[in-house]
Amino acid sequence: MNPDAHVATQSLTPASQNSSAPQPPVARRQPVETVVHGDRLIDNYTWLRDKNNPEVIAYLNAENAYTDAALRDTEPLQEKLYQEMLGRILQTDLSVPYRLRGYLYFTRTEEGKQYPLHYRRRDVENAPEELLLDLNALSAGHSFLSLGSFAVSDDNALLAYSLDTTGFRQYTLQIKNLHTSETLPVRIERVTSAAWAADNRSLFYTVEDETTKRSYRLYRHVLGAAEPDSLLYEESDERFRLDIERTRSGAFLLLTIASHTTSEVRFLPATQTGAQFSLIAPREDNHEYYVEHHPDPIWSAADLYTLSLEGLPLSQPRPKGDASGGLFYIRTNSGGRTFRLVTAAADSRHREAWREFIPNRSEVMLASAQAFSSHLVLYEREGGLPYLRIVPLGSATQDTTSDPLAASRRIAFSEPVYNASLGANPEFITDHLRFQYESFITPRSVFDYDLRTGEQILRKQQPVLGGYDPRQYVSERLHATAPDGTRVPLSVVYRRDTPRDATAPLLLYGYGSYGISVPVSFSSNRLSLLDRGVIYAIAHVRGGGELGKPWHDAARMQKKRNTFTDFIAAAEHVISARYTSAQKLIIEGGSAGGLLMGAVANMRPELFRLVISHVPFVDVINTMLDASLPLTVGEYEEWGNPQVAVDYAYMKSYDPYTNLERKAYPTMLVKTSLNDSQVMYWEPAKYVAKLRTLKTDANPLLLKINMGAGHGGASGRYDYLREIALDYAFLLSQLGIRG
Repeated sequence: MNPDAHVATQSLTPASQNSSAPQPPVARRQPVETVVHGDRLIDNYTWLRDKNNPEVIAYLNAENAYTDAALRDTEPLQEKLYQEMLGRILQTDLSVPYRLRGYLYFTRTEEGKQYPLHYRRRDVENAPEELLLDLNALSAGHSFLSLGSFAVSDDNALLAYSLDTTGFRQYTLQIKNLHTSETLPVRIERVTSAAWAADNRSLFYTVEDETTKRSYRLYRHVLGAAEPDSLLYEESDERFRLDIERTRSGAFLLLTIASHTTSEVRFLPATQTGAQFSLIAPREDNHEYYVEHHPDPIWSAADLYTLSLEGLPLSQPRPKGDASGGLFYIRTNSGGRTFRLVTAAADSRHREAWREFIPNRSEVMLASAQAFSSHLVLYEREGGLPYLRIVPLGSATQDTTSDPLAASRRIAFSEPVYNASLGANPEFITDHLRFQYESFITPRSVFDYDLRTGEQILRKQQPVLGGYDPRQYVSERLHATAPDGTRVPLSVVYRRDTPRDATAPLLLYGYGSYGISVPVSFSSNRLSLLDRGVIYAIAHVRGGGELGKPWHDAARMQKKRNTFTDFIAAAEHVISARYTSAQKLIIEGGSAGGLLMGAVANMRPELFRLVISHVPFVDVINTMLDASLPLTVGEYEEWGNPQVAVDYAYMKSYDPYTNLERKAYPTMLVKTSLNDSQVMYWEPAKYVAKLRTLKTDANPLLLKINMGAGHGGASGRYDYLREIALDYAFLLSQLGIRG
């Protein structure tokens, strides 16, 4: 072992072995007994749930003080890393503008300011900039700020926006007059989504339940009205949440009501604000469908030319015939778990009238479909990689014998691992598609894709200051073999000169829940690890969405343990392939990925040198037994319901908190936030308190709590860099890397 690594470890050993070492706080035990299905559970740390108890806050502050003391010798390295990462960022910068109704919208960052400023200007030469929102000014007096809704009315005069100032993901909506810069006397609490109608007076919005944070009510607010806002819909099934949006065509408002496994959609013509929402198809268990609208017939090039000559805003064209008619494009799993695309006339939308447009393809996940005037854009996943497919519209919408896929084209990407996604495309009539591309090696790049010619126009690539040379790095796609024979993809990046002889450290990241895909994204911060010889890898384990919905299905409910065994297989693979060794393998995950960290640390503690766990969901049974907590009831479709005996038994088999036992564990850094609404702070606090009483090793166990943030940690960009610098400094110092 490197002598410096030995010193770093010794500085954090218990006081009995090193009298100068800081001592961790000891949480008092107050046993609480719960009996479930005849099984007796004892929890000594339930009292930590009381956020209003001064003793709880004192304990959390003591944990922070201990962590700060334990990491004091890493502070010079933290500062070096912070300055290094900051030095790669162009601090004063502009985003690529996007067009909407004759305006260009963009953000600006300014050196020394934590948050972006939102601007617009008319899409004419030398037009002055209009400041819409200065998030720095709005953050005054708050340690946290997050922008939620951002919706401009059709006449470009009003901005509806919402802010969270605590990190609890509780947003307050306000309305700003963009002509006068006046903020109207409207404040609506707990707003989760918002959309304007066509009259520029009616704002539809959804709100969440104050306790469970479930989005469950839809209201209509009318500017200047004396009467209270109208309650239009309330969802009583606690599995379901609401979302309101305006179609890109502008013709409809869509109310999507969805659980993790089932959905239904209701629609309202945007010009008929007093009418009732109509149902497209009633919900059926395990049937998911999502809707886009197109005011068929197709807008031709001649139509576009005429509109441009008349100077009409292209996002609000004069429809041919009835604007509230046209076609719904419906992405549905009715023909297979990877979804297909069907169409239905707005006035004949029952399921019997659905016509297949793009069939189900078992190896291709149709993750989204977006409608534009002349094209559909499909976001697909195949072989663990994302793709964008352009489908031209024309006679195919009326000719059932034509094959839309045969006429379509995919945007080609050449790197072995990457991420591609749609950018801001608010206008319905357009001849360009905005998308983003990045990889471990290629900085985030914004492209406009010419829908007529297929040309890709690079609008901007993320600047990386300090002489970044992508040729110095290598990315790869590997596959590990799970115990049941499943091939689990890994994405890997390292410096070209990093040895492949098992001597390099490797940081392995994992998530694997909710069908969410972990993107292969560029990070200039990560260069501080790669340039010090650390290899970085993502294990795309089952439970995620990298290989479509079946990949998710294969590791949820009674199959959840596949997530953990996949990750262990990935760890064993990078060791057997001599990328690293168990003595230098670091693992990291957050939220449900923190559950993954806790589970594999219980199952195979000897396989990992160090664990970094962010806002970890580790107290699974106790949380899922409490239906009053945010997310719990809706989560039954992901994890199961512990009130059901078979679900309880399976959960208990992997619950990290319940399965802690007396043995040696790896070094751990556990991080949380006091105002987290997704995974409550007490889960990691209880986990650390219990683990301290059981672990038989002298490895560091640290808990760091952000007392003024939520699930995503610090919101300001400089504060966030400080958090990353702490993580990296701890990781590197434990490996004996001091410079």
